[in-house]
Amino acid sequence: MADVRFLLTGDTSVCVEFGNEISEPINAQIRAFNIALSKSDIPGIVETVPTYRSLMVHYNPEVIRCAPLMDKLKCLLGQLDKVKIPPSEVLEIPVLYGGEEMGPDLKFVAEHNGKTVEEVIKIHTSTEYLIYMLGFTPGFTYLGGMSDEIATPRLKTPRVKIPAGSVGIAGSQTGVYPIDSPGGWQLIGRTPVRMYDAGRATPILPQAGQYIKFYAIDQAEFDKIAAQEAAEGYQVKRHPRKEGGA
Repeated sequence: MADVRFLLTGDTSVCVEFGNEISEPINAQIRAFNIALSKSDIPGIVETVPTYRSLMVHYNPEVIRCAPLMDKLKCLLGQLDKVKIPPSEVLEIPVLYGGEEMGPDLKFVAEHNGKTVEEVIKIHTSTEYLIYMLGFTPGFTYLGGMSDEIATPRLKTPRVKIPAGSVGIAGSQTGVYPIDSPGGWQLIGRTPVRMYDAGRATPILPQAGQYIKFYAIDQAEFDKIAAQEAAEGYQVKRHPRKEGGA
């Protein structure tokens, strides 16, 4: 824990930084710290926001001032080895890969890496991706664990509008656009699952600390799931993650 830093990020927030790299061990420390904080009796905590390598702690300065908050947060570090992190949940996300409308950049990703389209799909669907954090737009997933075999640079010129549900690759990262938005990732497919829906009791489907497992579907299955989402909502398949991964 010698590398943990406490940074002031405003007059109502503190950033607890656990390292300087993207890794699952650091993510485990962040999750453990977040659990310890949620179970603590520290007053005035408004919200916590996990990132790749830190936890942002928002607080109410009318309830607790920065200095005593820092002291209490530092005390929690000694408790992390006693925190039991619950098994992560895996969300199974269906994707229709390829096609000009769904995945217009799939062929480029394949050519860039000297692979066939089928090989790219097989590699992309073979991993359980850790959701390190959400950001950019509500529910945008920053996923870790993608194979370098299909890593591809961002577009030189970002698209003005990318449809919600688009699955993309940027460098060695992959993720899902939850709403219509601009973006520069290489689009390889689209999911009919609504990653963000303001009308749901819980608008954002994925959560940091969960995993996503993509699986390929055809057009008929895409249309069926999209219809279910539009009618009563589609229930994503979930299961506890086995130790050691997929």
